[in-house]
Amino acid sequence: MYGEISIVLNFPSSILLALRETPERFKTEAKMVLAAKLFEMKKLTSGQAAMLAGTDRVNFLLNLHKYGVSALDASEEEFAAEVENA
Repeated sequence: MYGEISIVLNFPSSILLALRETPERFKTEAKMVLAAKLFEMKKLTSGQAAMLAGTDRVNFLLNLHKYGVSALDASEEEFAAEVENA
């Protein structure tokens, strides 16, 4: 198994106030946004993106619409690879 890497993100506390988010909820949301964008850019598979987001693949795919990302925007070859890697 691979180790984990931590990345520190510094921002003004006013951002959390403006978003009305707790630090933990913001962290969860930020991970999902990053994972969704990397998936959309075809940098990560759905399985890899789900791991980054801290969720399972099905939940990740079902929630992509919240971030304006289509779960079905893939070529036939990409679908075959996703099925093979599932």
